[in-house]
Amino acid sequence: MKSVMKNIIKKRKRPTIRRDDTVIVTAGKEKGRTGRVITVDWKRNRLLIEGVNMVVRHTKPNAKNQQGGIVKNESPIHYSNVQLFNPSLKRGVRVKKQITDAGVKNRVCVKTGEILG
Repeated sequence: MKSVMKNIIKKRKRPTIRRDDTVIVTAGKEKGRTGRVITVDWKRNRLLIEGVNMVVRHTKPNAKNQQGGIVKNESPIHYSNVQLFNPSLKRGVRVKKQITDAGVKNRVCVKTGEILG
């Protein structure tokens, strides 16, 4: 049975969130916070969002950080816990992809139909 399960390929969700997008967190301890996406890691399905999911690291002095001490950094968050932020509605929205007559792909808000990003 295990050999059969190994051969099944998981279908990945197409990424709708890109770097420099503004997103809102929809679940977890940071729910309701908005921020700009710094990095996207689609192999692990995680996003790094500016000012969201901050963790404290206790670092020893090194060449990069001469002082050492307590350093705050962002920690990655799973993409399923965020939505693209629509500034006109001031909330997170679902997104669909739409191709124009010129052949350009756009991300469109499902509710209002306006182009995002």
